[in-house]
Amino acid sequence: MKQSLEEALRASIRTIPDYPKPGIQFRDITTLLGDARAFRRSVDGLVHPYAGLKIDKVAGIEARGFILGGAMAHQLSSGFIPIRKKGKLPHETVRVAYSLEYGIDEMEMHRDAVNAGDKVILVDDLIATGGTAEGAVKLLRQMGAEIVAACFVIDLPDLGGRAKLEALGVEVNTLISYEGD
Repeated sequence: MKQSLEEALRASIRTIPDYPKPGIQFRDITTLLGDARAFRRSVDGLVHPYAGLKIDKVAGIEARGFILGGAMAHQLSSGFIPIRKKGKLPHETVRVAYSLEYGIDEMEMHRDAVNAGDKVILVDDLIATGGTAEGAVKLLRQMGAEIVAACFVIDLPDLGGRAKLEALGVEVNTLISYEGD
């Protein structure tokens, strides 16, 4: 009997209790990435809603968003935009500050990575509180990108990230969710 996508993903994602601090259930997708079939099914699931659409760029958030985003860009015949932590990109950048659970950080992308009007899909492995994804949306919009959607393998709905992005008018697609995390 063929496993559903949700069953396959749940079976391939490792949960690490009490990481990075007590009470947190860390959802580790490195095991999913190491499982060729689960990785392929994840990328296919993320790409499927946009197959046949003209997507100019896929923007991946450091670091697991790079892996998923590169694969998605390949399948969509799109370019790829790395969104990185401050100070990691070698050329002229644009930057935005965003909220973390315990403070503020900054992320940036190359100034010439996106053109005004480009249709962009944002991707990362997981949406939790949404601070990082919200910052990435603001950064891309600051450069004139049209955000088609934000995609994640995992949604932690109780933490409110999806709602935060939807309040910005961003369509959010996820493959699985873990309630209560």
